[in-house]
Amino acid sequence: MPRISDHLNQQRPTTATAAQQDYSFAPATREKAKARVALMGVSGSGKTWTGLRLTNGLAARFAVIDTERGAASKYAGINGVTFDTLQLHTFHPQNLIGALAAAANAGYEAVLVDSLSHFWSGTEGTLEQVDRAAKKGFGGNTFAGWKEGTPLQNAMVDALLSYPGHVVATMRAHTEWSLERNDRGQLEPKRIGTRPEQRRGVEYEFDVVAQMDTDNRLTVIKSRCPALHGAAVERPDGAAIASTLLDWLNDGAAGVDPATYIDRATDPAATFEHLGALRAEVDSRGLQATPLLDPSTGTATTLGDYIRARGIALQNAQ
Repeated sequence: MPRISDHLNQQRPTTATAAQQDYSFAPATREKAKARVALMGVSGSGKTWTGLRLTNGLAARFAVIDTERGAASKYAGINGVTFDTLQLHTFHPQNLIGALAAAANAGYEAVLVDSLSHFWSGTEGTLEQVDRAAKKGFGGNTFAGWKEGTPLQNAMVDALLSYPGHVVATMRAHTEWSLERNDRGQLEPKRIGTRPEQRRGVEYEFDVVAQMDTDNRLTVIKSRCPALHGAAVERPDGAAIASTLLDWLNDGAAGVDPATYIDRATDPAATFEHLGALRAEVDSRGLQATPLLDPSTGTATTLGDYIRARGIALQNAQ
């Protein structure tokens, strides 16, 4: 059996060796969950407005992490949609982790990231970090630069999916042109989105992924929610989609609120042994990447890293 100290002294909180891994099976239980939705599409397809309506339908109080130069704020107040916003101008993956940690600390029940694409291809985004690492330490070898870029990207996605509330993310789509017949039977060029501007396969991380086109048509291309599977909606009402999604998300046993783990981790009376047991429990629940602000320093971190740091500090003090 792994010792308590093993859980606190792992080099990376998201990694466990074969000797430390618990391979015990248990009956599967459906629990209530939070939304993980991605909307992708070309410019003008309606991603931002649909995302705002959808997020507002999931939670009355929500925040927008805005990378689109204030685009979301232009819709503030329309149809009663109000929200708080944080505008970012550089898009290092750690900036998103920090923004999510701040949102979680402020208690926002839902977050809209508009858009996630900037943290891939924007200023200081993952691609730029890979290029910089390749030039600095690998003689221009971009492939080798991914040794630094991949952990940054993975940590960002883990924090996004571990946010203790609903998450909606928009993504720009790579644009191509296709000749299609219009209402008059004539061929005309039409913009279509082929795949999101993010790392390949990122859409697998979300429960619901929808694509939007220039006619403001929403097509669900992936859904773990049966009621939304294959849905195609003209000029979608995001609030209606949210209602359907909430019915599915709330159908289950009460899950564990990550806030309870944060409270236990920050408890001044916690001992090294208590933190070790808590770390093992958090790992087993897959919540180690939950973003939060360190209560002592105010810096962005994750639940797993915070528990580990607190445990090491207590061990050193002893």
